[in-house]
Amino acid sequence: MRVLAIDSSGLTATAAIVEDDQTIAEYTTNYKKTHSQTLLPMIDEMTRMVDADLAEIDAIAVAGGPGSFTGLRIGSATAKGLGLALDKPLIHVPTVDAMAYSLYGCEDIICPIMDARRKQVYTGLYSFSRKKNEDGGLYDEPVFQVLRMQMAVPVEELIRHLNVYRRRVVFLGDGVPVYADMLAEGLKVPYYFAPSFMNRQRAAAVGALGIRYYEAGRYETAAEFKPEYLRKPQAERERAEREKNAVPKVRRMTMEDGAATAEMEHQLFPDSWSEKSILETLEQPNTICLMAEKAGRTAGYLIAYTAAGEAEIARIAVVKELQRQGVARALLSELESVCGAEGIQKLLLDVRCGNTAARALYEASGFKEDGIRQRFYENPVEDAILMSRELEINA
Repeated sequence: MRVLAIDSSGLTATAAIVEDDQTIAEYTTNYKKTHSQTLLPMIDEMTRMVDADLAEIDAIAVAGGPGSFTGLRIGSATAKGLGLALDKPLIHVPTVDAMAYSLYGCEDIICPIMDARRKQVYTGLYSFSRKKNEDGGLYDEPVFQVLRMQMAVPVEELIRHLNVYRRRVVFLGDGVPVYADMLAEGLKVPYYFAPSFMNRQRAAAVGALGIRYYEAGRYETAAEFKPEYLRKPQAERERAEREKNAVPKVRRMTMEDGAATAEMEHQLFPDSWSEKSILETLEQPNTICLMAEKAGRTAGYLIAYTAAGEAEIARIAVVKELQRQGVARALLSELESVCGAEGIQKLLLDVRCGNTAARALYEASGFKEDGIRQRFYENPVEDAILMSRELEINA
């Protein structure tokens, strides 16, 4: 079997053509150029040097992550493009699996570490073992063992894991020079670092391990392949952090909010209201409809009906990714202000008996239980807890 192997998951860019028992060609660079500049020219140069025809390969093995988001996207796009053009399957090889596999036969714990910034690393724990046969002898071929699957963890946590094993550890990867001092300070087990010729990504290892995965049926079409990031890109993490720390803003719902509200209804409730129902509710004079926003995006809403000096909350909802970030409290606070200004003296609501999080929120907001409506809810059938809160009327 012959495969084209690609790894652009880190600073190193590497490509290889690998057969069952040999590496036909390998091209590796570890230099300050973007992989978009280097990867395809490397593959082209390598294939020309050995007169290889990519149409004759059986599959494309690609390091599918974890690693650099940009590097993984470039490697993924390159592999997918070649796979689609050549009609070849893709073999997803986890980056740190291939790095560990390059230390073939090592019976110590193999610990690849890729710098994930902020004192975190992409890593996994591996080793090779030899099994005894029926006669008590050892098999000649070492068995690749995954002790801990690939993960993104703080360096301190990795050190704690390794100290538990009480075995000698060999480290490799671009995280070694970054965190060598932390490792020296925290490790209580013997350790050493892989030499320069085997301490970075190698496409030949991706290809060799990829052949094994292919034989085990672990491959997919080019269209199906996706890289595995383990973490969200930094831009997304920073946006999530901004959203988490942003103060929710609450305003009156408008007719233009109908579609967004209906979409949230569909995502959050089995008995969701249609956009038409929401718009009809907005047109009614005896309603208070509020919309919450957080960091510039729609976060939640509240709908209440008013009558005889009371307001009954019919709906209160927060999008899943922004729950437990103060949005519901902001909606309730604004509802209280609106009701106080309109002379409403009491808030009413009902909540599922099993919705402990919502009940805790309402209790913290001053609501008290008044009674139970048995089997009030459907899908699933459940009792409703009736709650209320007295309000102070503004002078």
